[in-house]
Amino acid sequence: MPKSKRSKIVSLTKVAKKTKEQKNALLQEVQENADKWQYCWLFEVGNMRNSHLKTVRRLWKDTARIFFGRGAVMAKALGTTPEEEHRPGLAKLAQQIKGQVGLFFTDSPPTEVLEWFADFQQPDFARTGNRAVRTVTLPAGPVMQQHSVPPEPFPHNEEPQLRKLGLRTRMERGVPTLDVPHTVCEKGKTLTPEQTQLLKLVGIKMVTFKVGLRARWEAASGEVVQIEGQEVDADEVAEEAEEDAEEQMSE
Repeated sequence: MPKSKRSKIVSLTKVAKKTKEQKNALLQEVQENADKWQYCWLFEVGNMRNSHLKTVRRLWKDTARIFFGRGAVMAKALGTTPEEEHRPGLAKLAQQIKGQVGLFFTDSPPTEVLEWFADFQQPDFARTGNRAVRTVTLPAGPVMQQHSVPPEPFPHNEEPQLRKLGLRTRMERGVPTLDVPHTVCEKGKTLTPEQTQLLKLVGIKMVTFKVGLRARWEAASGEVVQIEGQEVDADEVAEEAEEDAEEQMSE
């Protein structure tokens, strides 16, 4: 007889136990890395995307360790008071763990780390709630896909989707065509779900993934240095960052 596909009851005690074990494992892992590396950086992410953070992990795989998300657990691992801190000075860093931030452990010289992250910025598509950084207007004529170089017109089977997203198109020789220009978004205004979908379809990237370094702890001295000039704007910290963080805890 085939097994039933109906939902099975899961004991909440088992779920709670597993979550507690995971938190304890993460706590221990953070402390082990604090013992291993010379520096611990506190960072935040602008326009969080899992794919780009995974790229950062891959490029630093052999020379660093990254933790992102679950700030309360990371703060507890470091210790939030001089009496509780895992190593001298870590409490000053732990007290700054608020919101969606991460820890970056490495032995690489500070100048190298600062330069690398200042240079690592990845364009991406905007999400609902982001603000438009510029006004985008599609000209009259064939609706073009900017993914391609040079741009190519949309195929005929895409017209229903374009019309659903607000474009008043008509078919001309099998190509979705605008009789008049269409403004997709205006600079400074919050983007709607339809606008972000249309921008993605057309191929216009409007946000930039970047890592902002906020502070650095040094094992040798126990000192914490605040980093200026790499702050991430509040508008760049999207609400979806928390959901992305769940997948990016530690790898």
